[in-house]
Amino acid sequence: MTPQSEAELAEMIAEAKGPLSVTGGGTRAIAGGAVPLSIAGLSGVSLYEPGALTLVVKAGTPLSQITSLLDAENQRLAFEPMDHRGLLGTDGDATIGGVFAANISGPRRIQCGAARDFLLGVRFVDGRGQRLSNGGRVMKNVTGYDLVKLMCGAHGTLGVLSEVSLKVLPKAEAVATVTVEIAEVTKAVAAMSKALGSPYDVTGAAYDPERGTVHIRVEGFEASVAYRAGALCQDLASFGAAEVSGEDAALLWQRIRDVAAFHDRPGDVWRISVKPTDAVHLASKLDASALQFDWGGGLIWALMPPGQDLRAQMTVPGHATLVRADAATRARIVRFQPEPAPLAAVSAGLRAQFDPRGILNPGLMG
Repeated sequence: MTPQSEAELAEMIAEAKGPLSVTGGGTRAIAGGAVPLSIAGLSGVSLYEPGALTLVVKAGTPLSQITSLLDAENQRLAFEPMDHRGLLGTDGDATIGGVFAANISGPRRIQCGAARDFLLGVRFVDGRGQRLSNGGRVMKNVTGYDLVKLMCGAHGTLGVLSEVSLKVLPKAEAVATVTVEIAEVTKAVAAMSKALGSPYDVTGAAYDPERGTVHIRVEGFEASVAYRAGALCQDLASFGAAEVSGEDAALLWQRIRDVAAFHDRPGDVWRISVKPTDAVHLASKLDASALQFDWGGGLIWALMPPGQDLRAQMTVPGHATLVRADAATRARIVRFQPEPAPLAAVSAGLRAQFDPRGILNPGLMG
């Protein structure tokens, strides 16, 4: 089913006789055995005001179309959402609704916030087929349910997004990446922590253990970037050889964002969120063939032997999400971190409120 309007979407959900698998561009391969419900037909820009840094767009609009639109005004989605296609071996084109439904956020999250922090308003259809809206086109406080935040990261289990209002930002005039050669994870995390604790407004801090390289990104006006990059080279020199990378910054951070090091390599892929101070201990306990650190060590990507439940190896508090595995493993191991009982009760209550029939992506999030 591919509705062409919000009214048609509401009608389809209201008349559904069984579970629906809500999909966008099909790039993250989360569809189950339910009847597919694609939002790809809900496409188009409703409002774009570059001077107000505001965009209102239908949820099925391809991300590539939005990127082209913003490029023409030298603006961007500052939270740099990940492209999953290379990692998952999928095709299609990600949609803006899918990005917000999963709260997809890239390396710049440590500086500017997650996708949900840029979402101003939503229109959606709940599991009853009711059309609802919340928020607006400017940041403001709300009372009661903050549906804007609630829908972002719910993976379509509370409602199907039909339109989103979001904040965009200007592109940086200049970008520089400071690289530091470090072989040990302990020193690498310490170096990233020092960079993030500096006054130099770091917008990316990642570590590739296989290459033994820490990457620190700074952005802004050209003179400021040159000064801050030079200062970081001096500050981080005690950890290893530090220099401003000559590699194309956009391509480098795109590879980090999309975990390109794991593309076309066998094994299951896990995404782990922990405190950066716990990253070193956890990394030493994982039976991983490869690791990648982002967010200063707060985000770990792990390439694991097929079929293993990484959560059994978690020795520190955190969340582990199974991102890539074969069908048998996905049938045996739940995708998302199981919630503690009190939080699971809250989640179940929300789903009962917004989707009483349990037809929207059932079982996806517990």
